Amino acid sequence: MKAVGLVVEYNPFHNGHCYHLQQARKLTGADVVIAVMSGNFTQRGEPTIVDKWQRAEAALVNGVDLVVELPLVTAAEPADRFAAGALRLLADLQVDSVVFGAEHPQWDFERMVAMEDRFSTEQFKQFDQTYATQFNSQLHEQLGISLIEPNDILAFSYTKAKLKNDLDINLIPLARRNSQYHDRTITGKIASASAIRHAVQERQWDRLKKTVPNKTFQQLQTQSRVPSWESLYPILRNELIQAPSSRLANIYQMSEGLENRLKRAAQHHLTFTEFIKEAKTKRYTYAHLSRLLLYVVLQATDGQVNTAIQNPYHHVLGFTSRGRQYLHDVKKQLEYPLIVKVDQTLNGGRLDLDYRAGKLYQNFTSVEQDLKHSPLRLEVSSKSR
Repeated sequence: MKAVGLVVEYNPFHNGHCYHLQQARKLTGADVVIAVMSGNFTQRGEPTIVDKWQRAEAALVNGVDLVVELPLVTAAEPADRFAAGALRLLADLQVDSVVFGAEHPQWDFERMVAMEDRFSTEQFKQFDQTYATQFNSQLHEQLGISLIEPNDILAFSYTKAKLKNDLDINLIPLARRNSQYHDRTITGKIASASAIRHAVQERQWDRLKKTVPNKTFQQLQTQSRVPSWESLYPILRNELIQAPSSRLANIYQMSEGLENRLKRAAQHHLTFTEFIKEAKTKRYTYAHLSRLLLYVVLQATDGQVNTAIQNPYHHVLGFTSRGRQYLHDVKKQLEYPLIVKVDQTLNGGRLDLDYRAGKLYQNFTSVEQDLKHSPLRLEVSSKSR
């Protein structure tokens, strides 16, 4: 069977995602749609609005055939590492193509990657500005464009990952419809995930219902509260105050004495909103700090994360009958371990960080996130798609 891959967060699964996967089938003629999906924390280091099992179920009900979890050490990373790790899993799963959204799908991303190669070796000289700022100046000067939109950055990162790793995958960018990534208002049937999450927080059910499939709407209505760093802040604050600076300095991505700044901010503030205002500087984006804070709570060191990055795996969250058949057909060709149930050893320790992230997420749900959790199974008739 021919497979197309999608790299997703589904936070939550909405009508724009339905369009995305329908177009992925149409553009590629694929028999099977495989989604590599972030677990319980997003690329920005924030807890997802519903857990990974609910989001996997919504995906399966609405047309995905196989959902595989994107490990935390890839999911909660900057765009280049996020893209490279996701493509590595999809390539191992033998997909022919990857279809992804982009604000400017017509751009020549391969040319941009070639330009960055030259820039990084020959022209990156001014250290009073960030690398990204200087590279964007070059793009604007030579091509009249700026690489600043989130999905364009990911499109660039997918292209770079494919070329650098010599992956035999066809990359197909797809134009976003109606709403932009950061839109906070709902004006039609397709809205941004940001707008949908805002509507959930405000309990705007009438406006929300037209933007998401029935399964997602049911899931969101059962949420007693929206998961957030504000809710997790007591755990984070205690860790920052109690842990010695020497231990915090060993946390993955901690740098340049930032641990002392975080400790001071935690000692001064009782709310996450005030804490992050003091902790944030021009040097560190909110997303960078949010990812770092997640690793602080998980007590994840450089060594632990780097070991996890070097040992990828496929943790199956769910499949349809076609997805199960596809897995059966390709499992002997897989380089990475296929995990369908997490055991007491956390499958030789491979899932240690994801397990710890799942336990942290259980502050929002009573559902066990990993241990002994079997994949979701959905039977789909051949005539239903």
